[in-house]
Amino acid sequence: MIRTLAFTKDKQIVENLPLEDLQLTDLDWYWVDFNAPTKEEATKLEHFSFHPIAVKDCLHFFQRPKLSYYDDHTLYVLHALKKSPVIAQEVDLIAGDRFVVTFHYHEHKQIDEVWERMKNNGTVQEKGTGYITYKLMDKLVDSYFPIAQELEDRVTALEEKTRRRHRNLHTLMNEVFAIRSQLLDLRHTIWPMRDLFYRILNSHRLVFTEEEQRHYSNIYDHLEKLTSMVESSREMTADIRDNYLSIYSHRANSIMMTLTVITTIFMPLTFIAGIYGMNFEYMPELKWKHGYFIILGLMAFIGTIMGLWFRKKGWFD
Repeated sequence: MIRTLAFTKDKQIVENLPLEDLQLTDLDWYWVDFNAPTKEEATKLEHFSFHPIAVKDCLHFFQRPKLSYYDDHTLYVLHALKKSPVIAQEVDLIAGDRFVVTFHYHEHKQIDEVWERMKNNGTVQEKGTGYITYKLMDKLVDSYFPIAQELEDRVTALEEKTRRRHRNLHTLMNEVFAIRSQLLDLRHTIWPMRDLFYRILNSHRLVFTEEEQRHYSNIYDHLEKLTSMVESSREMTADIRDNYLSIYSHRANSIMMTLTVITTIFMPLTFIAGIYGMNFEYMPELKWKHGYFIILGLMAFIGTIMGLWFRKKGWFD
């Protein structure tokens, strides 16, 4: 779907003008949104006099967030995030003095919110394309917070579980690694976006009003906060993973210790049983009247003494 929004010189908003009329009509600014376009609609991006590389970046490649300058327009490659699972989706924004063109293969409610605001709010309509540009960026970045906070809450819940006894370590470890994977995907979007806004704020080719400068600085601060949240959550998952591994190793060691104690106690008993299990005819002890009870008593005595000695050494702790 291709939709257009235009603001005339006489302060009127006009929606769904044909692309051919955008250049002919006397407009203060216009916004064209390629919202999940078909292949045929996507080719209409070439209707505008954009640099071929900018058009190619929009049509054919999943790009990292970046900034590209051209003669009369600037290309911003942005990322929106889809949750459950965390997947980055490209949003291309081409901005000039009198126009904004957005191109994205997936629908995003953040873009729809800005669209409705520009269509219905007369105050922001007069702010023009500069407002549309930074407002779209602001909405996309703000949409990262619920995802980061949800992952942070899941990490906190896992951390609480480590304080209680639990048996299914395998399930918990799987959840830890699933969260770490999503945090990594989130990190792969937030870091390049932060670098992008650092370039925007320090660019000598982009001219901003004082208000726009404050807005872009605020977006950069949000990305810094998101970076801190993600890194903190990753550190917590690393600690939880190490705790789980320590618990698992401790349990394995306890089991091995118990088996070792049992085996050690039965070694001399097996030795005695082995001797008297031999079928030699001339064994002096075979003729003892009470030999069977004596040997059983000896074996019980040895087993008891060894058990008490191991307990004193702390092997049963």
